[in-house]
Amino acid sequence: YILTFPSLFSGGYVANSLAIMTDALHMLTDLSGIILTLLALWLSAKSPTKRFTFGFHRFEVLSAIISVLLVYILMAFLLYEAVQRTIHMDYEINGDIMLITAAVGVAVNLIMGFLLNQSGHLHSHSHSHSHVPQSNTPNAAHSSSHGHSSLAVRAAFVHALGDLVQSIGVLVAAYIIRFKPEYKIADPVCTYVFSILVVLTTVRILCDTGVIILEGVPRHLNVDRIKEDLMKIEDVYSIEDLNVWSLTAGKTTAIVHLQLVPGSSSKWEEVQSKARQLLLNTFGMYKCSVQLQSYKQEMTKTCASCQSSSA
Repeated sequence: YILTFPSLFSGGYVANSLAIMTDALHMLTDLSGIILTLLALWLSAKSPTKRFTFGFHRFEVLSAIISVLLVYILMAFLLYEAVQRTIHMDYEINGDIMLITAAVGVAVNLIMGFLLNQSGHLHSHSHSHSHVPQSNTPNAAHSSSHGHSSLAVRAAFVHALGDLVQSIGVLVAAYIIRFKPEYKIADPVCTYVFSILVVLTTVRILCDTGVIILEGVPRHLNVDRIKEDLMKIEDVYSIEDLNVWSLTAGKTTAIVHLQLVPGSSSKWEEVQSKARQLLLNTFGMYKCSVQLQSYKQEMTKTCASCQSSSA
């Protein structure tokens, strides 16, 4: 991707083809995703400081927003040029260069799809002979992580197929323009279609980063379900407070305040351990804090006006 994006964009510029440059722009969104993933892995290894006590996980969110804004700026420029070409039709496209560049784009996406498909097959085959039953143990969590990795590879493969379809569309447009120059309107039309695909690809990123910045609950978690499971722990009387948010994608944090049933204050360590295991293992929290307090009966307070009225 690092080598292909500038090659496609340069080829589109030389060929004067907006469709190829938009295809390269879509590839830029994929490249940004890869860079953000590597950045997240690098930042997760850095220790928190006195000023940034949570660490630097949110820098990934900031980088994602900047990347999406850069993509939108470039896309707005390409859309403006496409509208101008549609209105005035005073442009020429080098069909030969466009055809060659589009073919390169298709070849790259074919290679990426093949590699991802092989990776998925090898990954599933390496675990196909495991007959250990899953349970709520570290081994089960390890198996679950392999399942998530396999799903991630499959999702990347599906995304690569989408990129391949787009590149084939550009290749078809290049073929038409090369041999039927009078149909050069196909170039800005492809730009309109692929710009919609770029928006659909990035809007999910914006939604997820917005939820993280606003400290909302991640979409894969249900607060009511978490409360129900916490209430099932023995000696828990009530949940005074529960806050769930994400430091960054895939790193969820929770703070819960539990009240113990009357006479069970001596069991606070056992209750705290069970609550932590539930949050960390069952719901996959990255960090959690469990606060406990002994049972306190609510005192009924009668205001002065109520007392006077009853008198």
